[in-house]
Amino acid sequence: MPVLLSPPDAAALLPVPGVRLGVTEAAIRKLNRRDLTLIELAPGARVAGVFTQNRFCAAPVQVCRANLTTGGVRALVINTGVANAGTGEPGLAAAQATCAAVAHVLGIEANQVLPFSTGVILEPLPVDKLVAGLPAARDALKADGWFDACHGIMTTDTVPKAASRQVSIGGKTVTLTGISKGAGMIKPNMATMLGFLATDADVAQPVLDALLKEVADLSFNSITVDGDTSTNDSFILIATGQAGNPTIADTGSVDYAAFRAAVLDLSVWLAQAIVRDGEGATKFITLQIEGGKDRDECRKVGYAIGHSPLVKTAFFASDPNLGRILAAIGYAGIDDLDVSQIRVWLGSAGEEVLVAEKGGRAESYREEAGSRVMKEAEITVRVDLARGAAMATLWSCDFSYDYVKINADYRS
Repeated sequence: MPVLLSPPDAAALLPVPGVRLGVTEAAIRKLNRRDLTLIELAPGARVAGVFTQNRFCAAPVQVCRANLTTGGVRALVINTGVANAGTGEPGLAAAQATCAAVAHVLGIEANQVLPFSTGVILEPLPVDKLVAGLPAARDALKADGWFDACHGIMTTDTVPKAASRQVSIGGKTVTLTGISKGAGMIKPNMATMLGFLATDADVAQPVLDALLKEVADLSFNSITVDGDTSTNDSFILIATGQAGNPTIADTGSVDYAAFRAAVLDLSVWLAQAIVRDGEGATKFITLQIEGGKDRDECRKVGYAIGHSPLVKTAFFASDPNLGRILAAIGYAGIDDLDVSQIRVWLGSAGEEVLVAEKGGRAESYREEAGSRVMKEAEITVRVDLARGAAMATLWSCDFSYDYVKINADYRS
């Protein structure tokens, strides 16, 4: 079960003017499963994207990067079950054929389509099944299709992930709705995750591009489940411009600040939902690293703790074997770290326990206090590096028996 994460309420997912979504069952890998999602954008929509940094990036990622440079994106298509990664030239041809087929059913150009795939790596995409399913996905297109879409992009997820926000900008009500998927092979830069966030705000393309990169760094690039960077990660921000607000073209404006806050809030929620639904997760862990010389070294420490199988299994067992956290901090890659200055706290539900200081166990620390905190479903690890004013916050989860079972049986 996910950690304090409930399925979305369909009525709470707000339509975004200029966006229609359709979902169908195409039997791409399994029968009786929603596995093909089509998203149609109105003319004039602006789109920005960030993608995996894995050198073995999937064919659809390569095509998305190319098609984004042409501008005028009118459609997105997402299939689950097969990732179309590690498939060489045939995989690239399959992604391009997908774009051509979408263009045909919607009456647009192939380079106006962004394809996305998620699922098993090193298997060919059954393009014939995908193409055969497109007419049904087109016929299902509707403005309030977000609830169906968040189900249609799932793989090992146990809960669909979707939410909406509204904000007033320039006297106009602006709507934002987003969906995400991901549960395993999750590591920053980015993860085996897909995220799609749409808004009817009018935003200049350069502002949209810059904002997406910043927001991705603070949300989807600040999560980890198992330390594996996938081949297909994609985070897309769509702005249809139909809210009627004055165009947001200045990052120093009040309108931009309000819009940025709303996009960041929704993106963080969608990213955290992935961690809460991490494969086999029973604990949601916030890693708050402060006192660094710069944000990069704070992130190094956070990831060292968040990736450590020994730390993660201790959290699963509610075992305050907290020397494992100190060990992770020590190998995080900060060569001149003065461990005698570091302090570490463990906190949850209003209680914070000082665990370590002056290079070792805090004199005030009692193991029963650590055990009490670790039994909670939401836990914060706070580390003060005592080196400066920089800080970073990341989110992770524990490792349970089910993580091994899920991944051992993934192709079954």
